[in-house]
Amino acid sequence: MIVVHHLNESRSQRILWLLEELGLPYQIRHYMRDAKTRLAPPELQAVHPLGKSPVVEADGMTLIESGAIVDYIIRRHGGGSLRPAADTADFEAYQQWLHYAEGSAMLPLLLKLYVSRLGDAGAPLKPRIDSELANHLGYVDRALEGRDWLVGDTFSGADVQMSFVGEAARGLRASYPNLDTWVRRFQQRPAYRRALERGGPYSMAD
Repeated sequence: MIVVHHLNESRSQRILWLLEELGLPYQIRHYMRDAKTRLAPPELQAVHPLGKSPVVEADGMTLIESGAIVDYIIRRHGGGSLRPAADTADFEAYQQWLHYAEGSAMLPLLLKLYVSRLGDAGAPLKPRIDSELANHLGYVDRALEGRDWLVGDTFSGADVQMSFVGEAARGLRASYPNLDTWVRRFQQRPAYRRALERGGPYSMAD
C-alpha cells in the first residue's frame, strides 16, 4: 500500500491527484501547517529528516521530491500510462518538464512570495523577480499554445508535476491565457476533484 504523508496546502496535493488518475489504492496521513509560521509540523521529521511534504512510502522505501515521486509511481505502478514511450522525443520533453517544475519554474514564484513579506525592504528585488516570472510563465504559456497538454496530444505526468507551478501563479495568469486555460482544464478532471475531496482544503484550486 502506498502511503502519502500529506501536508495541507502543499505540493503533496498533486501526488494524491496522480494516484487518483492511476486508480491506485493509497492511504493518507494528514499533517497541518502551523497557523502562524505556515511551516510543517515536527512530526514530519519522524518520517524523513527534512520534515517536508510530499513524502511517500512505497515498496519498502521512503521517497521525497515531487518529481522523483511522480516518476517512480508512473514507472512502477502506472502500467505504461501517463508517460510517452521511451526513446521518443516526447519522452525527453516529458522528462524535461518533470525537472523544470522545481528546478527552474518555482524559484521566481517562491522569491515573489518571500520578498513580498519584506515590504519596502524587498522593493529593490522586485524588478528582477518580475522579469524572471515573465520569462518562465511566458515560456510555459508559449509551450501550451495550440495544445491541451504539455507533451504530445495526451495528459501525462508532466501536467501533474507542472500543475503546482500553474496554480502558484494564480494571481498572474490573466496575462498568460494558454497557461490559465490549461490550469482550468486540469482542475476539472474527475481525478483532480476526487483528490481534493480526500486531501482536504487546498486554496490553490481557487
